Amino acid sequence: MGLEIEKTEFTAEDFNKFSELLRTNLQALESMLARPGFGAGDLSFGAELELYIVDGEGRPLHINQEIIEKLDDPQLTLELNRYNLEYNFSPYLLKDKCFSATQNEALAAINKINACAAAWDGSVVPIGILPTLEQSDTGYHAMTKLRRFEAITRELTEIRGGPFTIAIEGEETLQLAMDDVTLEGANTSFQIHLRVPTDEFADFYNALQLVTPLVVAMAANSPTLFGHRLWRETRIPLFKQSIDCRPNDTLHPIPARVNFGNNWVRDGAFELFAEAVLLYRPILPICSDEDPLAVLRNGGTPQLHELRLHQGSIWLWNRPVFDPVDGGHLRIELRSFPAGPSIVDMLANAALAIGLAKLLQPTIRELLPAIPFTYCTANFYRAAQKAMDAELFWPSVNQSQPEYFSVPQILEKLIPRVPEQLLAMGFIEEDFMPLIQVIEERLQTRQNGAQWQFQKLAELRQDMPKREALVAMLQQYQRNSAANIPVAQWQ
Repeated sequence: MGLEIEKTEFTAEDFNKFSELLRTNLQALESMLARPGFGAGDLSFGAELELYIVDGEGRPLHINQEIIEKLDDPQLTLELNRYNLEYNFSPYLLKDKCFSATQNEALAAINKINACAAAWDGSVVPIGILPTLEQSDTGYHAMTKLRRFEAITRELTEIRGGPFTIAIEGEETLQLAMDDVTLEGANTSFQIHLRVPTDEFADFYNALQLVTPLVVAMAANSPTLFGHRLWRETRIPLFKQSIDCRPNDTLHPIPARVNFGNNWVRDGAFELFAEAVLLYRPILPICSDEDPLAVLRNGGTPQLHELRLHQGSIWLWNRPVFDPVDGGHLRIELRSFPAGPSIVDMLANAALAIGLAKLLQPTIRELLPAIPFTYCTANFYRAAQKAMDAELFWPSVNQSQPEYFSVPQILEKLIPRVPEQLLAMGFIEEDFMPLIQVIEERLQTRQNGAQWQFQKLAELRQDMPKREALVAMLQQYQRNSAANIPVAQWQ
């Protein structure tokens, strides 16, 4: 979704042509996936970090385009709202100490952006939802002035046929209606890209789906919106609802464009791409001149422009990615983990998710009959709501009836077995062990970003009005985050 476009209004002919090309892209993808050796190569790790830009009082600062222009950094890209930026990290091979390399790059990038933002008395902060955000900070006036954002907003709003409704119940309740999709920009995340062998895709993807609720519970860092105490990871319901373009006046069978998935994967990645094409209406019908089948016949690797663009407008929490680089390969993009609290915390979440998935991959086909996919989806939302206090359904081949366990109970049994899995994948022990220790400490203290924010806000509210307390909390959060201190050690 990062490309700029030439026009913002499209005809029925545009959509018809794009849909035809999507089906051709699918046919080409199926042929590529059947090629012997497709996607073979060393595994790699990549990431993207979304950031808020704030002023000295913790208010959103509308200078993302000014920063982009001044820094002229191709790894830095614009986001939907003018107070958000995204940094795209270099991909690293697992064997090249990918976690340490990403951490060093992230710290350097944030320092560089902060030095630039200082010209406007601003700075950036990695946090799932900015606690000082107010409803007046959303709306068309806050949108980054790019044609692609205008087009996306127009198409989603037209499909919806009315306002986007937000209804989230946590410790407090928030209900409102939005005429645009800019509330989506309230959500910032740390997105992880992992290259996956084609023949292992189904089992690894299913294992990742199963363990994602555990990591969401550990990683939660978005407990408030507009000053309301909601879910521990409020990003999960907010992102879904803020761009849910399904008509609200009928029973609509099409799944939301933001969702956890529709079922376990049976054979491989192709069925996820086919679902995207067959279930979801295109919203940006920008066509290329490529004939992917002709490229294939000539022994090349097609770009599959239309399919990749369409995939970018369907926000699965674990999303399949086709990359044409080096003859083509598959990745999984992990999208459910929030930005923050610190760089080391985010990388620890990544190591935990990957290691847990690898641990369960060999037995996943035995486990799946013991957990219907709807149970896994329920685990995901329960984890987002309650974090480490959540009780999750956890499958066992020996169970005689459904059993629920707390997140700490499940993880205390699994985490000791994670290091050997990461080592077997090709990660370097001295690179990932400090991150596993960060997770163990978080599990021991029961303190993630959401818990710290709730506790700190309650403490400050004893002496301050809510607005002042939110600002003071954010300022202390920024100091801890900038020092790259694991959240389990925050006082």
